[in-house]
Amino acid sequence: MVLDVLAYFDETTEDYVRRRHRELQSQGLRNEAIFERIGQELPHRAVRPPELSARQLRRLVYG
Repeated sequence: MVLDVLAYFDETTEDYVRRRHRELQSQGLRNEAIFERIGQELPHRAVRPPELSARQLRRLVYG
């Protein structure tokens, strides 16, 4: 349990975006909806990252 909490706080923005993209994609969501949802989730993380556009989020996932 403690390790899960530590892992959550240790996860970088890039890792979070990639992980959430995979999770949401496995639920059948399309990229447009995925990137919109991730963009809405990011401000609620423990350490708020800078605001990222859909294009920036795509680049984190696809390079």
